[in-house]
Amino acid sequence: MLNERAQILLKTLVERYIHEGQPVGSRALSKFSGLDLSPATIRNVMADLEEMGLVASPHTSAGRVPTPRGYRFFVDTLLVVKKLDKTELNHLENQLHPDNPSRLINAASQLLSELTRFAGVVVTPKRKGAIFRYVEFMALSEKRILLIIVTPEGDVQNRIIFTNTPYNQSDLIEAGNFINQHYAGCTLDEIRGRLGTELKQLRSEMITLMSAAIEVGGDAINESSEAVVLAGEHNLLQIDDLSENLTSLKNLFELFERKTKLLQLLELSRQAHGVKIFIGGESEVTSLKEFSVITAPYEMEGGVVGMVGVIGPRRMAYERIIPIVDITARLLSSGLSQQ
Repeated sequence: MLNERAQILLKTLVERYIHEGQPVGSRALSKFSGLDLSPATIRNVMADLEEMGLVASPHTSAGRVPTPRGYRFFVDTLLVVKKLDKTELNHLENQLHPDNPSRLINAASQLLSELTRFAGVVVTPKRKGAIFRYVEFMALSEKRILLIIVTPEGDVQNRIIFTNTPYNQSDLIEAGNFINQHYAGCTLDEIRGRLGTELKQLRSEMITLMSAAIEVGGDAINESSEAVVLAGEHNLLQIDDLSENLTSLKNLFELFERKTKLLQLLELSRQAHGVKIFIGGESEVTSLKEFSVITAPYEMEGGVVGMVGVIGPRRMAYERIIPIVDITARLLSSGLSQQ
């Protein structure tokens, strides 16, 4: 456990490093900490903090910088979160008023990016049931059929169905028309339950095709039902701490492309009460070891349905970013509950 003097010096070091981006030396610590300590005493305390893994000494400087462990101690123990600036709060409230859910979620990710100058991210709610608006079958070869599914939100999913029975294009048109006329707007679970009784008038090979379409279509819609909406990824290219580390940026943008690992990380905050912070390797996602992720869950109808968050460098103004993420999640919950 750190004594009060060591905590003040660590807090001062982290705040100065976040503000200036340069290793912090004894003179700066003496000036900004408010402690009446000799340079030798400060150096001794810094040596102790370094031994504990809370700070590190870059080879090119006599000053020190916080380690991920030091940031974690700072965030958990020493951080004083600021109230959100009134102008920023008004901006959030004005932009996140009740609207179309899709537009509201996109606005949230854009605002997170705009206010933090980092990457804003929102995990969209899972659909309660896989619903389609329109399906179409297209022959690719004798026994390979392309299934095209359009959801009520306008998302398009394509899947290939492999069959043992050859179908001509008129068969495929007939099957598509039947499904669209009788089942558009129903969940695929509802359709599956009605297949046995309502399709008896069709030929057995048509029933087989439609049953396959329902199974494949349900998987396709469910796979896409929880998406990650990103905004402001380009902001990370402008940050000095990151722009010189091209390998780290490349790995991060590959993560953005795949999204699966990112979604798994964000899922961890689904059970959290309030804001959750991942610093560097804490996320167990290799691509994020140079970054911090701040997330908060948002609700709809009394239950958590998704997460909002910010991805940026470890050297970020946590006292300012945390309330932005927290209030955005609260306003998004309020907006979606009024739909």
